[in-house]
Amino acid sequence: MKGDSRQEPDLLGWLLNIRRGEFPLACMSALFFFLVLCGYFFLRPVREAMGVARGMDELRWLFVVTSVTALVAVLIFGGVVARMNRRRFIPVAYLFVVACLIGFAVLLIADVRSGGGLIGTDAQTGLSLGIGRTFYVWLTVVNLFTTSVFWAFMVDIFDVHQGKRLFAFVGIGGTLGALVGGWMANVISNLTDSPYLPAGLMLMGAACFCLAVAVMLVLDRMARRSESSSLGDAGRQAAPGGEGEIGGTFWEGAWAVVTSPYLLGVGLWVVFMAVSNTIIYFTQANIILNESDTFSQLVASFALFDYVAQLLTLITQVFITTHLIRKVGVGWTLAILPLVTLAGFVVLAVWPVYGVMLIFQALHRATRYAISRPSRETLFGVVTPSEKYKAKPVVDVFLYRFGDAAGAGIDGLFAVLGLTLAWVAMSTAPLAAMWIALSMGMGRAQARRIRG
Repeated sequence: MKGDSRQEPDLLGWLLNIRRGEFPLACMSALFFFLVLCGYFFLRPVREAMGVARGMDELRWLFVVTSVTALVAVLIFGGVVARMNRRRFIPVAYLFVVACLIGFAVLLIADVRSGGGLIGTDAQTGLSLGIGRTFYVWLTVVNLFTTSVFWAFMVDIFDVHQGKRLFAFVGIGGTLGALVGGWMANVISNLTDSPYLPAGLMLMGAACFCLAVAVMLVLDRMARRSESSSLGDAGRQAAPGGEGEIGGTFWEGAWAVVTSPYLLGVGLWVVFMAVSNTIIYFTQANIILNESDTFSQLVASFALFDYVAQLLTLITQVFITTHLIRKVGVGWTLAILPLVTLAGFVVLAVWPVYGVMLIFQALHRATRYAISRPSRETLFGVVTPSEKYKAKPVVDVFLYRFGDAAGAGIDGLFAVLGLTLAWVAMSTAPLAAMWIALSMGMGRAQARRIRG
C-alpha cells in the first residue's frame, strides 16, 4: 500500500522519522493540528479565568456539571456520527464550534454595551455569569470532541506503524499552535483590562477553526490520492467501504467499551490520567487565584502557564518523542506520565509555591501531550472504524470527564479534611503503581493485536 513511503528516507526524513511519500501528508496534518490547538489556546485562558473567578467551590461544582453534560453530548455525537461519513462530519463539527463562539462573543459584547461587566467583577450581571458558566462547560466538553475527532482522522489516514513514527511530528504542529495561541492570549491580556477581552479572544479562536476546516478538506483530498495513506487506492482496496457512513450507534460504541478488555483498558488509563490532571489543575488554580487581583490578570496567568507548558512540550517532541515510542515501546512510554505525576507531587509537597507549580504543571503537561498522547492514540490504530468514531468519544469525553469529576471529588475531600500536599503526594503512590501496571499491560495488548 505504501508505495514510495517504503523507500529509504533522506536526511530530513531521517531527522524527523518520516519517509518521502509521507512528508506532504504529515505536514498538512501538522498544520491542521496547529490551527485546532491555536484556536483552543486563545479560548482556554478565558475558560479558566471564568471558572475560577468566583472561587474554588464553584469550580468543583462546574466539574460535576461538565461530566453530566459530557454524557448527553456523547449521546448526541453518536447519533450524528452514525448518519454521516467522515468527510461531511468533521467540517460540520468544527463549523458548529465556530458558530457557538460567535454566539458567545455577540452576547458578551451586547452585555458590555448595555453596562454589564466580566464574571467575578463588581459589574457582573446575570447574563455574564450565565455566559461564563455555560462557556466553561461548553468548551471543556467541545475541546475533547475536537481533539478526539482530529486524532480519529489521523488514525484513518495513517496505519498503526506510521502512527508510531508520524504522530510525534504531527503533535509538534499542534504544540506550535498552542504556543502561538497561548503567547498571544498572554500578551493581549497584559495589554488591556477591557471588558471586551473575552469576546475578542473568542473571535480569534473562531477564525483559527475556520482555517482548520479548509486545511482538513485539502488534507482529505491529498490522502485519498496518496499511496502513503490508508485512505489511498491501496488502502480502500484493503478496507472497502471506508468512504461510506460510519454506521452504528452510541450504544454500540459504549457496549464495545464495556465488553472489550482492550478498550476498557484504554478507558481506565484515561480515567487515571484525568484524576491526576484534575488534582493538579485545582492545585494550580488555587495558587493562581491567590496571586491575581483582576480578571485580566487571571487570563494572563493561565495563558502564561499554558505557554510555558507548551514550550517544554515542543522541546520534548523535537528532541525526545520522535523516536521514543518506536525504541522503548508503547507500554513504557505510557508509564512515564504516572512517574512524572508522583515525582511532581512529592516536590510540590516540599515547596508549594507559584514557581514550583509552574514547573510541575509544565512538566506534567509536556509529558501528557508530547509523550503519552501520541502513544495513547496509537492504541486506536488496531481497532475498527466504528470503534474509532463511536467508542473513542466515549473514552475521550465521557470517561475523561468521569475522571475529572472523581478528581474534583477527591480534591474536595482533601479540602474538607484539611489535608496538606504531603498527604496528597502519599495518596498518589498507589494510584501511580496501578497506572504504571496498566500502561505496561496496554502495550502488550496492542502488540498481540498487531501480531494477530
